[in-house]
Amino acid sequence: MAARIELLAPAGGMEQLKAALRFGADAVYIGMKDYGLRAYAGNYGYGEVKEAAAYAHQLGKRLYVTMNILPFDADMDGFCACAKSVQNAMADAVIVSDPGAALMLREEQPELPLHISTQANVLNTRTALHYHEVMGASRIILSREMSLNAIRRMRDGLPETLELEAFAHGAMCVAYSGRCLLSGALTGRSGNRGECAQPCRWQYHVVEEKRPHEYMPICEDTKGTYLFSAYDLCMLPHLRELKAARVQCLKIEGRMKSAYYVATVVSVYRRALDLLELEGEEAYLAALPQLMADLLKASHRPFHTGFYFGPPEPPAGADGFQQEMEYVGNICTDTEAGQEAVVLLKNRFYAGDSLEALTPEGGKPFIATGMRLAETREAVDTVGIAGTKLFMRFPFAVHEGDLLRGPNRNHCG
Repeated sequence: MAARIELLAPAGGMEQLKAALRFGADAVYIGMKDYGLRAYAGNYGYGEVKEAAAYAHQLGKRLYVTMNILPFDADMDGFCACAKSVQNAMADAVIVSDPGAALMLREEQPELPLHISTQANVLNTRTALHYHEVMGASRIILSREMSLNAIRRMRDGLPETLELEAFAHGAMCVAYSGRCLLSGALTGRSGNRGECAQPCRWQYHVVEEKRPHEYMPICEDTKGTYLFSAYDLCMLPHLRELKAARVQCLKIEGRMKSAYYVATVVSVYRRALDLLELEGEEAYLAALPQLMADLLKASHRPFHTGFYFGPPEPPAGADGFQQEMEYVGNICTDTEAGQEAVVLLKNRFYAGDSLEALTPEGGKPFIATGMRLAETREAVDTVGIAGTKLFMRFPFAVHEGDLLRGPNRNHCG
């Protein structure tokens, strides 16, 4: 029997980490305050990495730390010291993109497992073998420009001691596996140093020299002017093909995303993988329409399959976020059916609204009734202040860590 595919989820902070592991991730990847490519995520200090690793290991899960900036010479001593703290915190691996940094860590910390970032742009078997044999890497995170056919060929030429990880879902970048100069050139914030301002997502217009106040939109199609904005990757309907390519790990992108986003996407991919691996293709295909519908309840751009089946068509031009439901609360207590549970409000909803409790088993629909303020016991039809605690009755058992989602009245992400 083939080994179970690892489902790897992003965790920008401890709230996202706990959601990812509760909703079915086998492993999470996080960043520290320095040396990662998401400087504006929550990120973790040394003590928090240690806490996160211990929490993951207690659940039998794994934790990886991103250290994938492109470092200058002045960064190297601090980079090495940071990696030592990661090893002391008992993280399961570090994710590195720079060959010099990888070689330094192999020499200085040979016991620390190395994963090679997609930023390293590994596209061929010889490069993968070089990282494995010379630098001791145990995993390659594949370049996002690889097709499934290319991945299969690479897998055939590699030893089983070298794992392959592939992106399965989330935001894509129009630059080569994220190696982008646009943000650094336009804003002074380098994407290769973790400070990307995402100028590829901006709307652009053309100004003619002699008409300085006339702004003409650049229209790629009738929907808008997002010329450089890539579509979101979604390989949920193609898990069979990824499994056939023999990748060991499927990665969800999104260390800037909320706990609700992480829980929603992880829950869908966990259920899909379990159906495919435990019950077979027929069960997976039968569930696919509902699983795809559940993905639409989290914020996303239009979906695409990236480069897996050849050059993207269309390659870019995705407009803003879409979202069919929104995150409205956290369930804070374990409660039997018909009993009152404590809910921490995130967004307004109303008595009579059709809500869903998002659980590791999927969404459970119900009608919102019987709401009371936890502090005063006053019955209410709605509350507009995030952070308010409510008592609510549910027609089914709920558990601490379950989330609530409701109608998206803004019709946008």
